[in-house]
Amino acid sequence: MKETVKDAIEIVKDHDKDVHEHDVHAGDHNGGHDGEHGAHHTSMGLSNTKLAMWLFLGSECLLFGGLISTYMLYRNRQGTGPGPDQLWDIPFTSASSFVLLMSSLTMVLAVSAANRKDDRNTKLWLTVTATLGGLFVAGQIYEFTTFYREGLGYTESLFGSSFYTLTGFHGVHVSIGIVMLLATMGMLATGKISGDKAETIEMVGLYWHFVDVVWIIIFTLVYLIPA
Repeated sequence: MKETVKDAIEIVKDHDKDVHEHDVHAGDHNGGHDGEHGAHHTSMGLSNTKLAMWLFLGSECLLFGGLISTYMLYRNRQGTGPGPDQLWDIPFTSASSFVLLMSSLTMVLAVSAANRKDDRNTKLWLTVTATLGGLFVAGQIYEFTTFYREGLGYTESLFGSSFYTLTGFHGVHVSIGIVMLLATMGMLATGKISGDKAETIEMVGLYWHFVDVVWIIIFTLVYLIPA
């Protein structure tokens, strides 16, 4: 009888020990996970990558704000060269702008596919977005060459300098976005994206939407509002 009681006590002790070790292991696992989460996220729950992107886009807002202000200040300084009323082809620029705006929609579809872990459609919509961006840049190059042939050189007037600087700088940003899209597609195809794929696509999407919004502002102020 005594041996039976002793065996029962030993079983209870072993069980308590196993439970304690399990709790300690779980606590260590959760603590490590929380530490990892805290290392990659801000106190607001925003990842460090997203925070860095938003800070970068904020600085870009200041830069474009300065360029837009400069153009608005000098757009009537045309000198002896042609002015906006002699140069602008509103239907063509409107069509080019529509193409860029549609690329925002395809970028949304790419992000949505990435969140569903649908790599095939993610690559498809990234490809369409890059293609639409390329068409916009091609249209801008055509527009620049047309304006140059009509007498609007970069150093021809303050109007010309500020116009080419503003729209050209935006075109460079669109081109950078296209490179980002192509690089992302390449990394998706080769499986070289480390970490969360959806977040990577979302970061590229944030940049792309930014250049689209900036173009809406530029198109409205430069092309639609008369000098």
